[in-house]
Amino acid sequence: MCGICGIFNFNKQPLNPESVRAMCSVIKHRGPDDEGIFTASNISLGMRRLSIIDLKTGHQPICNEDKSIWIVLNGEIYNFQEQREILQNKGHKFTTNSDTEVIVHLYEEYKEKCVDYLRGMFAFALWDTKAERLFIARDRIGKKPLFYAVINGSFIFASEMKSILKHLEATPEINLSAIHNYLTYQYIPGPGTIFKTIARLQPAHTLTCDKTGRTNIQKYWNIDFTKKTSLSFEDAKMQLREILTEATKLRMISDVPLGAFLSGGLDSSIIVALMSKLSIKPVKTFSIGFKEETFSELPYAKIVADHYKTEHHEFTVEPHFVDILEKIVWHYDQPFADTSSLPSYYVANVTRQHVTVALNGDGGDENFAGYLRHKAMKGSAYFGFPFRLMGKNLTKHLANLIPHTESANAKSKFRYMNRMFSALAETPGRRNAIWHCYFDNETKNRIYSKEMKALFADDDAYDYLENTFVNSPANDTIDRTLYTDLMTYLPECLLVKMDIASMANSLETRSPLLDHKLIEFTATLPSNWKLHNFTSKYIFKETFKDLLPEQIQKRGKQGFGIPVGKWFKHDLKDYARQVLLDSKSLNRGYFDKKEVSNLLEDHISGKSDHGYRIWALLMLELWHKVYIDNKGV
Repeated sequence: MCGICGIFNFNKQPLNPESVRAMCSVIKHRGPDDEGIFTASNISLGMRRLSIIDLKTGHQPICNEDKSIWIVLNGEIYNFQEQREILQNKGHKFTTNSDTEVIVHLYEEYKEKCVDYLRGMFAFALWDTKAERLFIARDRIGKKPLFYAVINGSFIFASEMKSILKHLEATPEINLSAIHNYLTYQYIPGPGTIFKTIARLQPAHTLTCDKTGRTNIQKYWNIDFTKKTSLSFEDAKMQLREILTEATKLRMISDVPLGAFLSGGLDSSIIVALMSKLSIKPVKTFSIGFKEETFSELPYAKIVADHYKTEHHEFTVEPHFVDILEKIVWHYDQPFADTSSLPSYYVANVTRQHVTVALNGDGGDENFAGYLRHKAMKGSAYFGFPFRLMGKNLTKHLANLIPHTESANAKSKFRYMNRMFSALAETPGRRNAIWHCYFDNETKNRIYSKEMKALFADDDAYDYLENTFVNSPANDTIDRTLYTDLMTYLPECLLVKMDIASMANSLETRSPLLDHKLIEFTATLPSNWKLHNFTSKYIFKETFKDLLPEQIQKRGKQGFGIPVGKWFKHDLKDYARQVLLDSKSLNRGYFDKKEVSNLLEDHISGKSDHGYRIWALLMLELWHKVYIDNKGV
């Protein structure tokens, strides 16, 4: 795993390698082991390497035999040995044992179609000297990031935006639409970013930039939920077990120490169970928890660790983390308000003290319908009709009657109940979008300044998810919901969180449940095998129940959030006031001072639960302090 960056001056201006070296310097955390730069006239590719495979000869950039093709890769190709053998039989010569070199020869053989032969997580940039063309690509599900900008005759790219900012003479203009979407979803949907002139290459996409500066973006993969398997339930279980076992085994290949995140939930527990079956040594496992017992899953993680006799490590997060918040904000490049980014950072930090690679359970909920809103979506098909007759205003009134609580499990259920009731009068696609949102349109409009209200009066942030849902290649509501999760929330939020949290600590994370062959297979399974009546992940649980302690089989989903609601009432209330009501914050022109103050005080008094909204506002303001006030890089 690495950080990559580069510049292609299609205006023919020669490049100084020091420009890319400076870009590399700000993403050194992604690859502390090595640096490599290739420069030839108007093209320069750079990389920072975290050594995982082929420690001695895996230096990048890597080229082909006649040095006409050069590449930098961030990620891992799990089937590189298989592809290497096929290519050697076709006459290709290799000089290293690295997975990166395989892509060079696949490109020689198949040009842009080379991505079809890759199984793994990747973002790479390849320079074709003869064609004078830059070719960049991201993996199918979006595990590895890639940003780019086309400015003043140059195509600039990098694994993180801060690397691009390092090269630019001035900070780009803020994209206010990105802030509008951020408040709705807690993340900024691609391909846009917080800056108007910087874009994000989407998952399963390639981009070519030719010598004239013309760019061409192509999507090379999609998930089809319309073609269903003819397998019986028992045969499907057998195939699911085979695919996930193979995916786990492939991700255990490493020349450096390896372990696993263990939350005590179903997904990570199954991955640890498979790793334990495949390994001759005890698996190293790592867990994070909180003093607030209702938010902590440490007891469940210990049950699994004891069951498989892992080498287990635990860490407890307390609300004394203010000093590192700006550091975390710096790593994320953009406003990002998923509260689990904090424990994810800490668990990655603890894990990196013992291993360089960690497997995780990401993808289980999106593949097998594990979220409460999946149950809500199914329930609304049965019980939503009378609420649609009542109309939107009455259903929102009923939603406001749902009580507040400090219990993590109850809080999560009540929060989903509130969202469920408030959206029951809507169409399924819009309902799904509303259930994702943190600031609904009404609340945003209340806290916005007059200028922001006017700017977004006709802009509906729900369109992003609603359009994906409506246009999904699926035939029923649950499959449409799962497709939407896999195309939006997973790559834009969950995978961003894990990439940044792990790479900030120079740790590589691997996700067997996000193997594209597994995703393609699970898409063929009937949705009622995943959400059976109202039992989540039914076929997943049935397939692996022999590997799990009974307490893990029977427990519900808890999630990986933090007790922000409680913290903003007590430990962090003064800090929130200090940051959000500061004159510099309020003078940015986004919000109405009185309404922000009311939001804070209503939460502190217990009148309303605005914990997650306050966190989103806090992360937005801290981002401005880091990247606008202090220039970030």
